[in-house]
Amino acid sequence: MIELWSWPAPSARPVHILLEETGLPYRITPVNTGSEGQIDREFLSIAPNYRVPAIVDPQNGHAPLLLFEAGAILIYLAEKAGNFIPLDPASRYLCLQWLMFQTSCLGPAVEHYHRRLAADDGISAGLAPVAQDVQRLAQVLEQQLAREDYLAGTFSIADMAAYPWIAAAAAQAISLEAYPAISRWADRLASRPAVGRGMALMQELQ
Repeated sequence: MIELWSWPAPSARPVHILLEETGLPYRITPVNTGSEGQIDREFLSIAPNYRVPAIVDPQNGHAPLLLFEAGAILIYLAEKAGNFIPLDPASRYLCLQWLMFQTSCLGPAVEHYHRRLAADDGISAGLAPVAQDVQRLAQVLEQQLAREDYLAGTFSIADMAAYPWIAAAAAQAISLEAYPAISRWADRLASRPAVGRGMALMQELQ
């Protein structure tokens, strides 16, 4: 059974969603990396950057596979399940392109905005450029989703990766009313039972 080290955060929720979508057996070990208490040394040995998510997947006859970073975990689990990542090379790299867009651009921008907002209560003039960057990245998604129902054409790990960050951004930096294609896409994902379960997991810990 896969052990998922996690906490209710946009960085971890894509993995929650994928595990719910695939039905792969797993259990969650909560780890609050934002706590000022004692560092969990076991988790640190799995994820040396000490950020969720991370997984430990037993391998028959071999040492367990330890993985951190949501993007790598999503690729691994999708390939393990044989779903949610295209096999056709062109479609596969389109999916990976949007996955990398989330991990390198969208996620860090939304997280930066959140940290700035928490630090200065939204008063600082420096917050506006950060919000504008989130809005610029949302416009990139808007253009793609105006052409396609899903980021890579069909529902994939690219959508799972982006959705929790868009949900977080909608609560902080942008209004989805300004992005009708994103809004339709978000509604489409929210209607999937496994997405709802993945988003709700560990909610009581927040």
